Amino acid sequence: MTQIHVSPAAERLAVAADDTVEDSPRPTRGPRLVPRPLGPLGLLFGPVVLLTVWEFAATVGWLSPRTLAGPSVAVRTGVEMLLGGELLPHLAASAYRAGLGLLIGVALGVVLALLSGLTRLGEASIDSLVQIKRAIPTLALIPLVILWLGIGDEMKIAVIVGGVVVPVYLNTHAGLRGIDVRYVELARTTGLRRSEFVRLVALPGALPGFFTGLRLAVTMCWTALVVLEQINATEGIGYLMTRARDYGQTDVIVVGLVTYATLGLVSDFAVRFVERKALSWRRTIGS
Repeated sequence: MTQIHVSPAAERLAVAADDTVEDSPRPTRGPRLVPRPLGPLGLLFGPVVLLTVWEFAATVGWLSPRTLAGPSVAVRTGVEMLLGGELLPHLAASAYRAGLGLLIGVALGVVLALLSGLTRLGEASIDSLVQIKRAIPTLALIPLVILWLGIGDEMKIAVIVGGVVVPVYLNTHAGLRGIDVRYVELARTTGLRRSEFVRLVALPGALPGFFTGLRLAVTMCWTALVVLEQINATEGIGYLMTRARDYGQTDVIVVGLVTYATLGLVSDFAVRFVERKALSWRRTIGS
């Protein structure tokens, strides 16, 4: 067998390296697996860059006002509409339709989820129907709902309700089905009545899924309203955008889009705030 001869200097260097490794302090933390939180200013980087490029293109003439008005022009138009009293009535009309449709849809979705998740008859008669509804796009039902309810606010609210029910039902139902069976056994052992079980075990256990469905429902609500208010409406943000399209007022269209985006973000922030308060007992990565 061939022997490898190592010089005394190399041996001393290897021993010194081993001693250094053994004596060096071990790292107390491993490598960073997730990035550090950006914070509010970091999250605004993308929108600020977009607005800057957009404003520059509109200022130097690369972007025609007939194609898309610049941010500064849209802001000036929005302030004039707000101070002139033109924007608030349409905003109130949109908020009424969205709020009423969301309220009815959420209540209906929770009731259906409880019936389907806690009773055999409810699951047999409800779950398959909701799954069928989930496969049908909400906006595809507009022609049929117009035949039933006309083209007034009743039709718009009904379509919003139909879009809101599905995410609330699916996520609340999944939350109910995901409750640990040990809690059910504990409730049976302590002699809880059906109503007490629903109030003390089922509803708290389904809250995480419910809030997930509620956030999706809020998004669905405003998304549907954008289309619905362009169908024979005489008031609402969508009506303003439709009228502005006919006159080529891209600044008013941008104001409408920003208004919808603001309403959606504020609604989502409100839901997340209530969720954090209601689920403060949870210990998760995002808490």
